[in-house]
Amino acid sequence: MQAVPTGTGWIEVIAGPMFSGKTEELIRRLRRSMYAKQRVAIFKPTIDTRYDAIEIVSHSKQSIRATPVDDVRAILDPEHKDCEVVGIDEAQFFSRDLVQVCQELANRGVRVIVAGLDMDYRGFPFEPMPQLMAVAEFVTKALSICVVCGNPAGRSQRIVRESERVMLGATESYEPRCRLHHTVSDVVLPEQSRLF
Repeated sequence: MQAVPTGTGWIEVIAGPMFSGKTEELIRRLRRSMYAKQRVAIFKPTIDTRYDAIEIVSHSKQSIRATPVDDVRAILDPEHKDCEVVGIDEAQFFSRDLVQVCQELANRGVRVIVAGLDMDYRGFPFEPMPQLMAVAEFVTKALSICVVCGNPAGRSQRIVRESERVMLGATESYEPRCRLHHTVSDVVLPEQSRLF
C-alpha cells in the first residue's frame, strides 16, 4: 500500500502497450474522484476519434466524457483552475509541452492522472511519456497478454503496413506482443536512431 500525498499535488502515470487496460484504469481512478465529490476535468487529444469525438472510451467500451484539445496548453485554461483532479488520456499524442503542463498543475496542488503508450509500435520510447514517467510520483506499468504465446505483453505490434509513427487503430491494426514475438521493420526514423 502506497501513501497518498496530502496538501500537495502529484502526477500519476498509467503506461503500457495497447490493450493493457490503461484507459480503463484512468476511468476507474477518475470515477472514484467523482464519487468523492472532487472537481474533475478530463482531457483527450482531438486526434483520437476512434470510438468517440468527446468521450474517452476503453477497448472494453467503458467511457467517460472528456474535453478534446489540440494544444495541450488549453488544459491550463482559467475555466479549469478550480479542478482538484485532472485526467489526460492518450498522452503520446500530445507535444512534449504536456510535461510542463502536468508539472504546473501538480505544483498548484492538482492530482494529475495521465494514461498513454510508453512505446511506439517499434518499441521506441513514445514521447512525452518517458519524460512524464521520470517526473511522476506514481507510475503504473500495465501489461497485456501476448496473442502469440500468452506471456505478459509490453509491446504494441502493428499488423498493417504503415510506417507513420502515429496511426490510430484498434484490433484491426494492432495486437499485444511479448518481447520475443514483437517484430520490427528495418526502417528507423532519424530521430529514433539516436536512442539506442
